[in-house]
Amino acid sequence: MIETRQARYFVAVAEELHFGRAAERLRMSQPPLSQAIKQLERELGCELLHRTQRSVALSPAGRVFLQQCRSLLRQAEEAESAVRHAATGRGGRLSLGAVPSAFSWPLPLLLKRFHDAVPDVEVRIQEIDTHEAATGLLDRTLDWAIVRQTAPVRGTAATSLFVDRFVAALPAGHPAGGTTEPLDLADLSGEVWVWLHRHISPDYHDAMAAMCRKAGFSPIPAHWARSVTSQIAMIECGLGVTVVPAAAAAARPAVRFRSLGRGAGTIELTAMTRSEPDPLARRLTAMAISLTATEAPPPHI
Repeated sequence: MIETRQARYFVAVAEELHFGRAAERLRMSQPPLSQAIKQLERELGCELLHRTQRSVALSPAGRVFLQQCRSLLRQAEEAESAVRHAATGRGGRLSLGAVPSAFSWPLPLLLKRFHDAVPDVEVRIQEIDTHEAATGLLDRTLDWAIVRQTAPVRGTAATSLFVDRFVAALPAGHPAGGTTEPLDLADLSGEVWVWLHRHISPDYHDAMAAMCRKAGFSPIPAHWARSVTSQIAMIECGLGVTVVPAAAAAARPAVRFRSLGRGAGTIELTAMTRSEPDPLARRLTAMAISLTATEAPPPHI
């Protein structure tokens, strides 16, 4: 039977893909860690890691085992938390995932309200891409997630929090950036575009593409981002133009945001839980609904 100590060791090595960094993370020396992983492989009767002098990589069996180890550690943490809660009537833990742009709004306000309401609950947060939310919820590494619009996934529930409008993001000095009048998206048809990979957030990507098609063109992306935040950072570098949700349009000196007229589109901000969420996750969803219904994101354009 695999022990939680062994699972913790393997997760550290699998995530770092470097025995030295994993040992440092675990606050132990490297030789005992290497021996522990070799012993684990002997017990399981298979290779979990492909090792060379220059690299460490997960084997197919190792990728499966990593998921199970994460689940085991999560269950162990939940058991400890449940015992403490039962003994004291206080505490608990909630694991959150969020797309980068949500850290600007509404997470700061939402987390403050949640902490004020349940100060004894430990909240753990990780940055995720939209497509990672369902997997995290189903393998129980996440209890709650806030993502851009996403299609339903069996075993999860999605709640629309806010319907956001797209705005254009332009480098400072762009000819179209010097006015507050709504911009016709078609005016950007011949520009160099910064785009988002579809596998990161399929619905977000498709909403961008549909909006451009509606405006009468299909942009040819020259630069690729992995998040809305990265899109804006690339515009700040002067690499091209793009469209982003208005709530993510945090003011930056080197970026101009313009509202869109003809051809404008929208994208939802969504809270996700398991189909039968824990009480704390249900409570956070209710608070998120209340907050987004009464508090608008700060204006940046």
